[in-house]
Order: sequence, then C-alpha cells, then structure tokens
Amino acid sequence: MLSVCLIFLYILLSAYIAGFLVLTVIGRVFGREGCRKRKIKPDAYVMAGLAAVTVYAQIFSLFYKVGLLANLLLVFVCLMTAVLFRQELWKTAKEQCMGISGRRKIFYLILFLLFAYGTSRGIIHYDTGLYHAQSIRWIEEYGVVKGLGNLHCRLAYNSSAFCLSALYSFSFLGGQSYHCAAGFFALLLAGMCGEVASAWKRKRLFLADIARLIGIYYLMIIFDEMISPASDYFMVLTVFYIVIRYLELVEEGEKEWLPFALLALLGVYAVSLKLSAAPVVLLAVKPAGMLIKEKNGKGIAGFLALGIGVLLPFLIRNVLISGWLVYPFTAVDLFSADWKIPKEIADYDAKEIQVWGRGIYDVSRYGESAGKWMKDWFASQTALDRLFILAGLAAVPTSFGAWAAGAVKRLDEQRDMMLAAVTVNLSFLFWMFSAPLIRYGCVYVWLAAPLTFGGLALWLVPNERWGKYFWRGVYILAVLAGLYKFQAWGKEMAAGYSPEYFIYQKDYENYKVEEYRIEGITFYRPAEGDRTGYDAFPSSPSGAGIYLRGAGLGDGFINKEQEDILE
Repeated sequence: MLSVCLIFLYILLSAYIAGFLVLTVIGRVFGREGCRKRKIKPDAYVMAGLAAVTVYAQIFSLFYKVGLLANLLLVFVCLMTAVLFRQELWKTAKEQCMGISGRRKIFYLILFLLFAYGTSRGIIHYDTGLYHAQSIRWIEEYGVVKGLGNLHCRLAYNSSAFCLSALYSFSFLGGQSYHCAAGFFALLLAGMCGEVASAWKRKRLFLADIARLIGIYYLMIIFDEMISPASDYFMVLTVFYIVIRYLELVEEGEKEWLPFALLALLGVYAVSLKLSAAPVVLLAVKPAGMLIKEKNGKGIAGFLALGIGVLLPFLIRNVLISGWLVYPFTAVDLFSADWKIPKEIADYDAKEIQVWGRGIYDVSRYGESAGKWMKDWFASQTALDRLFILAGLAAVPTSFGAWAAGAVKRLDEQRDMMLAAVTVNLSFLFWMFSAPLIRYGCVYVWLAAPLTFGGLALWLVPNERWGKYFWRGVYILAVLAGLYKFQAWGKEMAAGYSPEYFIYQKDYENYKVEEYRIEGITFYRPAEGDRTGYDAFPSSPSGAGIYLRGAGLGDGFINKEQEDILE
C-alpha cells in the first residue's frame, strides 16, 4: 500500500503538470486562454494530463522500450513546465487548493488512502494472467514488436492503457512490475462522484448527479478488482468522467465551445483504450455545432488535427503489432506487411469475441440470429442487469424522441442533455448487438435508462411547489439505496481484509509453465490451462506457429501461414 501511495503521488503530480501544460497551450493557440480559467477543476488538469501522458507513452514505445528513459524524459518535461510557467502554475494550484474546503480535503485524503489500499490487493482479473501482464511486459522490454500478435492473437488487442501501465510500472527498478494506473483512474472518478453530496443543499439531483450515483455503484463493484490493468476499467472510468463533466457543462449553461471540444478529445482517447468506446465520440456533435455556428475554421481544423494526433499512435501500434489498422476487424485492409496476422485468424478471433460476449463458447454458432442466442444470454444476466437492459431498450426510442422535441422547440439545454442520453443509448445498442458481455459495456447499460428518464423528469417536473418534494423523495431513495450498497460493500471488504501488502502491492499471479524453443530462443506455455502470468516471458497459451523476423525477439514474428502465403 505504501508503494501504491507513492506511485499515486507520482501519477498525480506528473499528470497534473502535463495537463496544465496541454490545456494552457491549447487555450493560447485557440485564443481561449481566459475561457473558464478560474473554473477549471483540478481533475480536469489531471484527466487531460493522463490522456497526454498516454499518447506520449505510445509514441515513445514506437522507438524504445517504455521504462526508465521514458520516465526521465517525462520528469524533465514536467520540471521545465514548472519552471517556465511557475507563476501561473503556482497561482492556479493555489487557487484550486484554496477553493477546496477543509472537510473536502479530509474527504479526498480518505479517498486517496482507501483507493491505495484497494489497489494494493484484490482479485487479479483472469485476462491479466492470460495476456494483460504479457502485453505490458513486452512494452516494458521492447516498446512495440512487429507481428507480436502472431505469438498470441490476444497480444494484438492493443490498448493505450497498457502503454500507460508500463510507464508507471517501475519495473526498471528491478523489483516487481506495479499495476496501479487503473486504481488511480478509479480514485479520480471517486473524487468527482463525491461531488454528489452538494445535492443535499439544493434538495434535488441534477442529471450529472444521477450519473455520479451510477459511477459510485460501479466503483464499489470494481474496488476489489481495480488492481488489474484491464482495459475495460480504464475505458469505463473514462466514459463515466466524460458523461458526468459533459452534463455538468450543460447544466451550468456553458457557452464556450472549448470545454466541450476537450471532452470530445477525451472521447477519442477513450477509443484508444478500448474500441467499444467509439460511439461516445458522438458527443462531439455539440462542439462541432458551436464551431460551425461561429464559422470558426481554425477551431474545426485544430481539433480535427488534435483528434488525429490522439488516435494516430494507437493506430500505428495496431499496424505494427498485427498488420491491421484495427485488429481483429478486417473490413479495412490497407497493409501487406510480412508480419501481418492472416485474415482467417483475425476473422475467427473477431467471431470468438462476439460469441463469448453473447455467452456462447462455440464459434460455429456465430451466425445465429439474435432471437436464438439472446434468450439464453438474457437469462444468464443478474436480476439487476436484466432490469437495466429492459429499461435501456425502452430508453432508446424515448431518448431520440426527447432529443428531437428539444431541437424542434429550440430548448437548448434539454436538447443538449438528451444528446448525452442519445449517445449512451446508441453505445448501448452497439454493445448489445456486438459483444454484449456486461464488463465490456456496463457504463452504457447502467446509464441508458437513468439518463433518459432522469433527464425527462428534470425537464417535466420543475423544482417548484410539489416538484421539490418529488425530488427530495428521489434523493432520499437514492441515499437509502446507496447506504444499502455501501454496507454490503463494507461487509465484503471487512471479510476480505488481510494484513498483507501494506508495503508492496500484490504482484501479478504466475502459473506453472513448460519450455519450448523456436530458432534457439526459449518460449513458455502453460503446463495446464491457458494462463502464464508475467514472469514467464515470452509466453503464449500454447506452442506458437511462428518464425522470427530477425536474430532476436525485438525484430518481431511472422506467422507460418503468412510465410506460406508470401512464398
């Protein structure tokens, strides 16, 4: 836990300073340096910094392994920023600190220690032993390796989260490889969700508060799992952040396009974390409309360029690792590299992802109609998730109708709030008819109905006369439900308490393996099952049918089937 606290502090400082640099430069370039300057919250700098540092880690991985040198360069940039912008940075940090009450500071300290505790121990995700840990170690050892997906197709599931995890793993110190980044994202969201307490003073909830309550529910679920560097957690936590801050901007009546555009960039960043975040980019409709209305060509061109810049390192890594622009989807076939994963393997992998999401473990059933697989899939969900799914299906047409009504009646705030609901509902549909595993898209499942029907209630039930009693009742019900969930979570944490890991973080799990050799180099595969963990490196779930592209591992791999095609 002590190690996690120190890493959390390092992430916090480096991300805050990097975010300050990025937002300051963007503000000056687009002539909006005064835009919401005094309203920017600390978490905005941190989130912007996390995105910037992730892009940096991906770019660095294209040229060298992500370890000591990458951290030294990051520290150098942060120090230079602190020196060059010392007055403005100090003033901003001081103002933000002064704006936080003593009680809230104590609350944040408790959250910091609580999430450091949760990140130091817990359940290691199954897929972490399967490929997360190996993906991160490849980045730590080599950066990017051409054709890595040929060794194990899941190593081609490129996520920018793995580069960020490698940057902050401190494996170069010679001890364990730490995996604290997901826990830090959870801490950031927890601090933001804690703002829901202000609803008590106003005796009602805003739509952003409803999203915060769902966020708290999610945090309680993953609290004992966030030790794993699973890309699902990074994506879901980021999407919660985007939706909450977007709704908050709308409810505050924000008139500038820049804050909305920055959230749209975070949406692009979320896509690099996991492709299932793609529909969230639809929130860019709001700033795009504002820029078009202003006839601001510089802003449009600039943010298109920034969006490409955020996504481009992710796409380049995809091509280098798999030979495909977006693995395992082969509809876009632009490259013919010798390390390319054969199309048949990629197509099979894509089908396997979808059928597993449907709760089917037989790829031959891929072509089944929704009517055949959905009944069993729906029955396999928990009672609460079934309720959310049904409510989400009802919310889809409702959200579109409400958004259209707001547009026709020129009710800007209601239309913009419903844009968030429409975006979440489209994301919900995208998830449901692609790979509907709950952990892939729980943020959409759980937000679809609350944002849609909560937004309509805010619209149709004003906070006047009897309406204020309605909202107080909603708040009380939310508090009671929260207390019930909190006590259940507390019992679970107490039952799982262990005095271990108060100094170091629980390490990756490792498994019994056996050796095999390819062209004189030792590889590992599991003696049983399909997981190898972190230490057995390089490894794959079974013997890999590959050739080395050169003399060593860093030169990459060619699939034997692809070699036959090339010949």
